[in-house]
Amino acid sequence: MLPTIVPVILSGGSGTRLWPLSRKAYPKQFLRLCGENTMLQETVGRVGHLHAPIVVCNNEHRFIVAEQLRQIDVEPAAIILEPVGRNTAPAVLLAALKAQEIDDNAIIVVLAADHVISDLAVFRQAIDDAVQLAMNGHLVTFGVVPTAAETGYGYIKAEQGNRAAGKVLEFVEKPDRARAEQYVASGEYLWNSGMFVFAAQRYMSELGQFNSAMYDAVQAAWQQRTFDLDFIRVPAEQFAQSPDDSIDYAVMEKTQQAMVVPLHAPWNDVGSFASLWEIAEKDANGNALNGDTRIVDSKNNYIHSENQLVTTVGVHDLVIVATKDAVMVSQRDRVQDVKALVNELKDENRSEYVFHRQVYRPWGSYDSIDHGDRFQVKRIEVKPGQQLSKQMHHHRAEHWVVVSGSALVEVNGKEQLLSENESIYIPVGATHRLMNPGKISLELIEVQSGSYLGEDDIVRFDDVYGRQ
Repeated sequence: MLPTIVPVILSGGSGTRLWPLSRKAYPKQFLRLCGENTMLQETVGRVGHLHAPIVVCNNEHRFIVAEQLRQIDVEPAAIILEPVGRNTAPAVLLAALKAQEIDDNAIIVVLAADHVISDLAVFRQAIDDAVQLAMNGHLVTFGVVPTAAETGYGYIKAEQGNRAAGKVLEFVEKPDRARAEQYVASGEYLWNSGMFVFAAQRYMSELGQFNSAMYDAVQAAWQQRTFDLDFIRVPAEQFAQSPDDSIDYAVMEKTQQAMVVPLHAPWNDVGSFASLWEIAEKDANGNALNGDTRIVDSKNNYIHSENQLVTTVGVHDLVIVATKDAVMVSQRDRVQDVKALVNELKDENRSEYVFHRQVYRPWGSYDSIDHGDRFQVKRIEVKPGQQLSKQMHHHRAEHWVVVSGSALVEVNGKEQLLSENESIYIPVGATHRLMNPGKISLELIEVQSGSYLGEDDIVRFDDVYGRQ
């Protein structure tokens, strides 16, 4: 009997080089950067012909992952939550342990959630080729056939070069320009894609041999796993004992069974705005334009506007990104340095490092429209059948005005149904809950007033999503 082929989607990245589009609370894999679907949804769709996927993500992103899978009618085999980040090798071990529960002989296809691969037929054929090798005990990676001397990717020296599947001879770190040109010219090197195919049991065996501390720590954490709604949790104390290491370093560079399958398909890990510009549709002057933009005498720019008019005159080779709460301008050849800018925002505890102006919650989202010293105005959307936690605030009162849909509001134990253009006042200290009992989204305007308006002024009494 053939083994079950289980996709494993790693969705733990933060995408800091794509700030302000990508932020810690809502990173690039959840954005629609290259099509109608998000990058996570596109990744899941590429392996839709295989078994239901296992997704590994962090705790903060769990409801975003679940909602985006629901939107494309995919029921995952599991959503496993990493309590702390320990790189890809421990994350894949968690998934391998779950895959073995599905099938003792399961083969897992490990993919990042934020890659762009435009030739689906070629990609699926490469998976088939890799699966055949994995069934014979090999640990397989995909090597992308280079189209240019890129210095932003690691390389794989392959026994058969870009001609056919063969042994991995060497993993090479990101090279300088001259060396990258030599690699590409030789035809012996491939870009290291960070995608893998191997039997779950074989990966576990190799990892146990080469890094027993990691294997033992993750195994101990898995044995104490718990189930929370649709999610699998492992205890942080045990999981944190695992060394922090990638699959490449922990296993692939040490095993004698490493093979590489050349991937002859356009591929991009969308690691920067320069990458986005490369794969985007462009006008006759090389400009990639998104949103409300007007340009005059401008060439080879990437311009993205979220909700406002952005104009340029006589500029070239720039990246201009305008969101609801931030604007970022960079030379296109300096976009790798956006990460340094983000680190500064992090050190200054700027909220823009973590959140967009529109913040997503398991029940819907809110958009902070305006604020002052003692007031804040939000636009709140609650999905059909969803509800906010029962809560109270020590320092602020709230006034809710329903714009569309229906709201079932509970204040100090008394329920009231509100329709469009109706409103309610929640005094300071009142216990309250907001629910959407209808079949369409509930939209309302919330006006907060008080001496302190921070999101941490919430005392939760009951929450259907298990938040503290």
